[in-house]
Amino acid sequence: MLSRLALIVSLLLMTACTEEQQNKLSRLGVTWLEGNYRVTYADGEHVKNWIVLDSKVTTEPAKGYYYFWVRKNGKKYYVQTPIARTYIEEIEK
Repeated sequence: MLSRLALIVSLLLMTACTEEQQNKLSRLGVTWLEGNYRVTYADGEHVKNWIVLDSKVTTEPAKGYYYFWVRKNGKKYYVQTPIARTYIEEIEK
């Protein structure tokens, strides 16, 4: 719910801003998307899933990927996946 509100506020703010200001706001907006997500990378029969808890999934549209941190066996791992083959679902904790 909070992420939807942040998106609406961002869109309203962006309509009254210059292009450079819009770019800065869109980069800042990612920090509002903290939550719980299931991230799935699917390429043919190769499918990989991650659970992102109390964190965020960040985009780099110009570079064409998502990136995020996950925990596995007590260690923190950085993951980067292509936008074109990645699906993100918000989940309940």
